[in-house]
Amino acid sequence: MAMSVADPHDQKAIIIGLVSDTHGRVRASLFEALAGVSQILHAGDVGGRSILDTLRTIAPVQAVCGNVDPIDGRLPDELVLAAGGLSIHMSHGHELGSPTPAKLLSSYSADILIYGHTHRALVEREGNRLVVNPGAAGPRRFDLHPSVARLTIAGGRAEVELVWLS
Repeated sequence: MAMSVADPHDQKAIIIGLVSDTHGRVRASLFEALAGVSQILHAGDVGGRSILDTLRTIAPVQAVCGNVDPIDGRLPDELVLAAGGLSIHMSHGHELGSPTPAKLLSSYSADILIYGHTHRALVEREGNRLVVNPGAAGPRRFDLHPSVARLTIAGGRAEVELVWLS
């Protein structure tokens, strides 16, 4: 599925909230972490439609299917988007087995690659391309701190800030 997140001719910065692995839980701190974003992209393992409805109180939401989401056709396996003149590919990552930045970069051609699955927050730049895992926003697992990310696109360049949740 391909679509535009925002008009690339708009000179203002586009700020997109990145979320993954909520597993049925929306932490109260997520609302402050994503305040002011124009869109939320959820990289799978949502944990139910009510989670997406709750996130929609912050901003419009697009999500992909994770490996523990029901395979009912409601969530696509991947999304291809355009924002601020850059291309974005989002999938959960489980389709690559154990996803790594190298696997994502070799599998998808977009400027920005967003994934989840590992629960490990990660931002890695390879030339002009960016790989982002916002981490897991839901229940704390694997002794990892819950997190989300804020993706800012301006002037044809993308920057990411990881935000740790309480």
